[in-house]
Amino acid sequence: MNLERITLAGGCFWCLEAVYERVRGVHRVESGYSNGQGPAPSYEQVCSGHTGFAEVVRLDFDPAEVSLRELLEVFFTIHDPTTLNRQGADVGTQYRSAIYWHTETQRQLVQEVLKEADDHHVGRVVTELQPEANYHAAEAYHQHYYARNPDQGYCAFVVAGKVDKFLSSFKRLVK
Repeated sequence: MNLERITLAGGCFWCLEAVYERVRGVHRVESGYSNGQGPAPSYEQVCSGHTGFAEVVRLDFDPAEVSLRELLEVFFTIHDPTTLNRQGADVGTQYRSAIYWHTETQRQLVQEVLKEADDHHVGRVVTELQPEANYHAAEAYHQHYYARNPDQGYCAFVVAGKVDKFLSSFKRLVK
């Protein structure tokens, strides 16, 4: 199996993680922090807004089962790429919309899909495109958070809605 890796930021990493754990062909989802300054940050440091880190999910996927384009279609459906540094009530640079690529081939495809999304949103997309840099896994309690805490308030009211949107919009990609 030849897995590829892509790193995505689209608001709270619990939301992205919960969705991508359900995507056929995604073999590993890890919540973390990326593209900020300094050593491995804590959740509290990232939430301060002073580290430059984004909450991200790092996906390892099999391109024979799911394409990067399909993963990006999900990405642009489950979050709002037109709001700068926020998703819903989550506000701050750590909640920015971003795609952090790992290969030149990915960068080229992501640029193409990003342009399509921007055209669809009439030039309002603010999604950042950069190579992944200074990645750190989030604390253990953040990993598989929704799976372990589906009744927690934020999970029940915010994460569940994104999972439902994925399940109804992408039946062909559900594990």
